[in-house]
Amino acid sequence: MPVMKRKVLSGLAFTVLLVSLAAPNASAKITPDGTRETDTKTSADVDGNRVSSTAGAVVFDRSKNGSGKSAGPVTSSASNWTPPACYYAPRYTPEQLEKYMKPIWEAGSTGYEWDAERRKKFEGGEPYTDFNKEKTGDGYFWDSYVTEGREGDPGALDCTKDIFWVDNGAAPPADIPQAITPEMLAQLAYAEIRVPSTKVELAPEGTTKVNLPTWAWLDAAEFKPVSVTASVPLLNVQATTTAEPLSLKIEPGTADATTYPASGVCELNGKQIGEAYAKGKADETPPCGVKYLRSSGDGSYQLQATITWRIHWTGTGVAGEQDLPNGEFGADQDVIVQEIQSINR
Repeated sequence: MPVMKRKVLSGLAFTVLLVSLAAPNASAKITPDGTRETDTKTSADVDGNRVSSTAGAVVFDRSKNGSGKSAGPVTSSASNWTPPACYYAPRYTPEQLEKYMKPIWEAGSTGYEWDAERRKKFEGGEPYTDFNKEKTGDGYFWDSYVTEGREGDPGALDCTKDIFWVDNGAAPPADIPQAITPEMLAQLAYAEIRVPSTKVELAPEGTTKVNLPTWAWLDAAEFKPVSVTASVPLLNVQATTTAEPLSLKIEPGTADATTYPASGVCELNGKQIGEAYAKGKADETPPCGVKYLRSSGDGSYQLQATITWRIHWTGTGVAGEQDLPNGEFGADQDVIVQEIQSINR
């Protein structure tokens, strides 16, 4: 069997057998010690050599994230960039790996030849003897993880390296680019960022008139920075990814409109984007807004407001903020535009 095919089969066979042996329902999750949990915890503990996190090696702290029904994930402004779909991190102590593998071998579902190869590798000294138990407490067996929600992503198949041992404090093998690092943790935290809806305040609100400048602005209190921290407690590494509002882009929903400024992009000015309308400013040009040139008839225009968020991170061993691609999140809202009625006497 070719090497690459064998590696892929290894991961698939282990996954199928683990689910069939230990999961009576689709929502159950398997902890590294083989027990079953149905709820994903937001923390992890290290008790001696026991790994007790139902979310795998990476733990997320979302306490400073955006929340509420209107909150949503940002989309990278770099079209060719996404957080990793898979990664390698600590998964088993020697005893846990033994407890995981022996039922698979005893089931015989993967065939005698395959099982014999695995026994040689992890029991017979090629290269590990008795699951490396003599090094218990000195390191962990690492394995691949698929990022939650990315199971169908082609990138999830990139992690084909077989289970391997890493001593505490040592770097993982150089031929494994997906081995977890603070930067990769920052990228995983990026995918967990949630920002508030981008419904803007308008004046006039809801219904405006043809050729009447409509002011647009955002309540700065609702668009404060948000952050998510990702960590691997077993390795004492972490990264915090932060999103801060940068600008607002207004798309009127029709070509028959003029935006202010002409680009439609309203930059962050101190702690606000745009300027709230105040009485007496009806004849002024809004710093951020839109003027519709044609009535919406019996319907309405779908004004789209998109916030660009500057995203950066700090983490273990990193000096200062490091940039990640900007993120975007937008929402539509109805704007009714009426003709100005005049009466001739």
